[in-house]
Amino acid sequence: MQFNPRYPSLNPKLYHHQMPVPLKGAKAGHFNAALADELQWSEQDKAQWVEICSGQKTFAEFPPLAMVYAGHQFGQWAGQLGDGRGLLIAQILDKSQQTIDLHLKGAGSTPYSRMGDGRAVLRSVIREYLAGHALNALGIASSNAVGFTSSTQGIQREKMEPGAMMLRTSDCHIRFGHFEWLNQYQPDLLEEFVQKCMEWHYPECLQAEQPILAFATQVIQRTAVMIAKWQLVGFAHGVMNTDNLNITGSTLDFGPYGFMERFRPNWMNNHSDYQGRYTYQQQPSIGHWNLWMWLNNLIQLKKDPAEKEQFKEDLEKCLEHFETTFLEHYTLGLCQKMGLPSFHKDSFDCGMMFLRILQTEQLDYTEGFIRLQNKQYESIKDDCLDRRQFESFLAQYENIRANQDTDELDAEMAKANPQYILRNHMAQKAIELAERDDFSEVERLFKLLSQPYIKQPDLEQPEDLAPLPSDVPEVMVSCSS
Repeated sequence: MQFNPRYPSLNPKLYHHQMPVPLKGAKAGHFNAALADELQWSEQDKAQWVEICSGQKTFAEFPPLAMVYAGHQFGQWAGQLGDGRGLLIAQILDKSQQTIDLHLKGAGSTPYSRMGDGRAVLRSVIREYLAGHALNALGIASSNAVGFTSSTQGIQREKMEPGAMMLRTSDCHIRFGHFEWLNQYQPDLLEEFVQKCMEWHYPECLQAEQPILAFATQVIQRTAVMIAKWQLVGFAHGVMNTDNLNITGSTLDFGPYGFMERFRPNWMNNHSDYQGRYTYQQQPSIGHWNLWMWLNNLIQLKKDPAEKEQFKEDLEKCLEHFETTFLEHYTLGLCQKMGLPSFHKDSFDCGMMFLRILQTEQLDYTEGFIRLQNKQYESIKDDCLDRRQFESFLAQYENIRANQDTDELDAEMAKANPQYILRNHMAQKAIELAERDDFSEVERLFKLLSQPYIKQPDLEQPEDLAPLPSDVPEVMVSCSS
């Protein structure tokens, strides 16, 4: 590995050095060899992946540390939080010379664990491992993982479950909550911290006339693009607290996430979210809210009252980029999924009409677009109670596509509509087998989700292609991990 330690150069008040506490009886779960290659792991590193991914081996070049941050959780100020069960164990350069964090989850309690035990269970580790892999393959910026390990050690949750660890990778673990913690508890360190964030992640902003405003705009735009991409594949994060969003617009912290199946925009995939704050349809507005919470902390960089008021107005103008960026990317993406020209004045409305059909008829989101792509119009209509609504849509759809280069539109459509998503029941089957030391289903799903836009008949199973029957209870997912 080529180490590039950056975070330890910050003020020690921002982290706590400690070693991971390995679980008893650590054993191999799954290893992402392609990612290890991208991260320039040596053959020796690869041979020792179980030791590295279970906290038994650390690196002299980077003493492990837990970060401290704060956050708003479910819309309420939660005070000091931090890495309560994870440690940053390295920062290394990948083949593109980009600095990547290696973060070990389930590594034991830290000063920021509060009432937690600092551990992770196999169930949650497998869900995060597969989700990060799936989103990256879908072309959505996300954390990933080199591998995970199981163990013989039991961890108490609602029931006793196998303990596990996962080595997560991300381009950044600096969260909106870092700025909230600094503003609340160490405001004298905020200016230097913001400067380092720009140097590390947005160096081009340093050359701008107003670097901090340029930085804020970049973070806002990247967050908007990420959420637009979530919406387009039907991904619901489940816990969009300010401590679960980072400054590079890459997906972080998979808990009770879910990929939309039957199209229900108000689907409450997180069964701990009693108010429905983090449903699929709420994600754009929550992203906007979180960004405003984050921007409030930047206001404090100006000390003079007159300057502060003007700076606040300037930050408000930066936030205006969120809606325009989101709508631009979502509109272009929806037109691509529909096989419609983005320049046509009626394409977006036609796409929304199709979504209303999926919602009214409770059709599967992913399968619905695949059937449209395959021109299975009669098949879709046969599943509709309101056949006239579909016929009206189809007439408009074909009218817009008339006199267009449909071969090019269809090619774009195939790039935008995945054949496979990680349905909750798929992940659950892999978990149940893994808890019996059978990781074959994790391996199958890992391969299947590596190429989600390509049909893989030799690898797929019928349950990969559609939701469970309506009389079968959906898999319950909560914040427990």
